[in-house]
Amino acid sequence: MDIREKIKNIPDAPGVYLFKDKEGKVIYIGKASSLRKRVMSHFSQKDSLKEEILKHKVRDVEYLPTVDEAFALLWEAALIREKQPTYNVNYRDDKSYPFLKISIAEKFPRIFIGRGKGEKKWLYFGPYSNVKLLREAVKTIRKIFPFRSCRVLPKKPCLYYALRLCPGPCVGKVSEEEYRKIISQIVLLLEGRREELEKELIKKMQEKAALHNFEEAAQIRDQIQGLSQLKALRLGTETVLKELKDVLGLKRFPYRIEAFDLSHLSGSEAVGAMVSFYRGVPDKNNYRRFRIKTAHPQDDLSMLKEVIWRRFRRLSEEKKELPELVIIDGGKTHLETAFKEIEKLGIEIELISLAKGEELIYTLKKKAPLILPRDSVVLRFIQRIRDEVHRFAINYHKRLHRKNFLLSKLDRIKGIGDKRKKELLKHFGSVEILEKANLDEVAKVKGMNRKIAETLLNSLKTNEK
Repeated sequence: MDIREKIKNIPDAPGVYLFKDKEGKVIYIGKASSLRKRVMSHFSQKDSLKEEILKHKVRDVEYLPTVDEAFALLWEAALIREKQPTYNVNYRDDKSYPFLKISIAEKFPRIFIGRGKGEKKWLYFGPYSNVKLLREAVKTIRKIFPFRSCRVLPKKPCLYYALRLCPGPCVGKVSEEEYRKIISQIVLLLEGRREELEKELIKKMQEKAALHNFEEAAQIRDQIQGLSQLKALRLGTETVLKELKDVLGLKRFPYRIEAFDLSHLSGSEAVGAMVSFYRGVPDKNNYRRFRIKTAHPQDDLSMLKEVIWRRFRRLSEEKKELPELVIIDGGKTHLETAFKEIEKLGIEIELISLAKGEELIYTLKKKAPLILPRDSVVLRFIQRIRDEVHRFAINYHKRLHRKNFLLSKLDRIKGIGDKRKKELLKHFGSVEILEKANLDEVAKVKGMNRKIAETLLNSLKTNEK
């Protein structure tokens, strides 16, 4: 296939691309917020000698879509270090770019971003071309694998521990051995050895479950799920979509897939959520949230009706492009309920539903569910989309619940008005974290001072009794 024809099939998604010469050797590696646009630009620019050389030497391109541009930055650096491509000369100037550093000589190594290289007591990753994206990537890694970042271990837990972004070595909440295991897992991730890391975590989870340490097993399971969100989708996305089309007997190629889920806790803060995947990659600009307005919050089917009706009525009224496939979280009844709402609007969309647990796929064409092998790439792809919309719905529900819970507690405290409540919520995120904060931390919040902060904390303590 001609290189220009191949570029047309590259997804409009963040990721890393690798240019190869006629011998299959990687000669240039780059990252992009849009793979298709960035790769195309190399063959349209005429103002650079390097671009002209690349155009004549490139015979093939490989690409790795990622969850966002921040992780594209990490994989780009890891691949450059591994492949040593000829035309990535800028990265050889170590002083100009930031590194990710790990203080391996310390008992509890800390991870931080800095420039320059040379200290033997530190482990280096990089260099990276964009410090802002690097910070974003580090924040995401830290949510999965908490680590220490303070220069000096404090005498009491800090806010990072309260937010579960640090395992608390300062107060003996984690042993040196356990902490270094966390660091070694982060190293595997930074080196691009994600499959090896996932296998290690799965083995560890199974060992904990066999010993009936179910809480620890669940924590590792959450890490595995978090890691799955960061996996690069290697070459073959189009192949998976083709298999999906064939297995489900779809009339059209499923370029755009939307999935829906609901979330509520005993009927409170009922919400709906929708995620959108384009060419097999999350399209987060087209994710949507729905606060349930008319349906009974404990009736899943009426909630589903409302969400489906609102979504597709709007698309129909605005004459916007419809997805080729819609995935509903639930069984046959949920599928039929969603179909009836879409049918009322006079539009045609192919739908399936995926039932949790047994992972049965229901379609409108057959009465019996479709049962795919657990290792089926099609089932894994559908599960990935289902898990993503479930995560999105749960996060939205938690955010609303935290906000309302915090505001309801603060409503009873003198001197805390709407503006201060908003700033406190923005700063701390939850009442639990606010209650654990000290006077200085609360006083520093915008609009607060020490007197009001003291009144607030005393009131919260009184309410606990």
